[in-house]
Amino acid sequence: MNAPLFQPFSLGTLTLPNRIVMPPLTRARAGQPGNVPTAMNAEYYAQRASAGLIVAEATDISADAKGYSLTPGVHSAGQIAGWRLVTDAVHAAGGRIFLQIWHCGRMSHPNLRGGATPVAPSAVAFPGQIWLAGPDGKGGMVDCPVPRALERSEIAPIVASFRQAALNAIEAGFDGVEIHAANSYLIDQFLRTTSNRRDDDYGGSRDNRLRFLREVVDAVIGAIGAERTGVRLSPRNQIRGMDCPDSLPTALAAAAFLNEREVAYLHTNEPEEPEPNPAAEAFHADLRAAFPRPIIVAGGYTLARANAVLTKGHADLVAFGRPFIANPDLPARLQHGWPLTTPDATTFFGGDAHGYTTYPFHTAITKEHGSALGKVALESFD
Repeated sequence: MNAPLFQPFSLGTLTLPNRIVMPPLTRARAGQPGNVPTAMNAEYYAQRASAGLIVAEATDISADAKGYSLTPGVHSAGQIAGWRLVTDAVHAAGGRIFLQIWHCGRMSHPNLRGGATPVAPSAVAFPGQIWLAGPDGKGGMVDCPVPRALERSEIAPIVASFRQAALNAIEAGFDGVEIHAANSYLIDQFLRTTSNRRDDDYGGSRDNRLRFLREVVDAVIGAIGAERTGVRLSPRNQIRGMDCPDSLPTALAAAAFLNEREVAYLHTNEPEEPEPNPAAEAFHADLRAAFPRPIIVAGGYTLARANAVLTKGHADLVAFGRPFIANPDLPARLQHGWPLTTPDATTFFGGDAHGYTTYPFHTAITKEHGSALGKVALESFD
């Protein structure tokens, strides 16, 4: 198939064999104690190395950045060594891998922070829940408390933690990092008027709300280079208390800044919406005008929609989230029209290898069942 999705693409110094991205997927399986990546995590990512690019799961830049149980970090020697298992395995399998780095801000809980109250731009509670595990590793959703507004003097150390996390990621063998500025985590909390009610130079005007993102990006670029730095935004997502009326203009201003800094890519996480969608089309066009560099789109894309957005020039790569969980060989399945395995949602967060590294490759299925499975036309993803 010669469809755009299966064509190679140059991303900085990397040559991607296709335009399919495995996006960050929180699976809550870091080894304990210490939230350290393990050989099981290495196997999981290596199984999916046929993606044009893997962006590994959101990873804590510091112990204070944590917002969910059993998520990995990249701030200790043990975590760096654990991630080296992952990158070595992916590279040995022929893959390319970035690491998404984050601070969760108000989307956290004192139990994850040694009893300390979560921090945020302002003391505005997150109107939702986060996943918290007990001593047995099993967990559930819990409410987040009202966060404590960051003192101005506390912001620079967080920027420094992003910088160090990027350096640690490169030491661990990653090809680059993706700064998580989406989905209502700390950087996104600074960007939105609904969560940022500061009256200093980090709040109020659009330029002020962009200041924290600019500082983080500049710090990371200064440490590892623009060609190894990506950024994720989610301006059209209005859930989780992020219904900011200025979100789209703010994102376009951010995109223009990121273009000036020549970052490796801009990754947008979008709401899953029916087609056609004039609002989405208009934003895609505006974003491309502001950011002519590589763009990754994510948000329930079908094979047809993926090829369409690439053909229109609104994006260069397309991320497929849930399908990658249950289909380690997703690029081949998409290209050949092979059936997709449906993921087991009960195994998404926490647990062992079951529902993590146990999903079969299509070749294994056909060897077991013969050729009766045939091919299917892929129309949609659940």
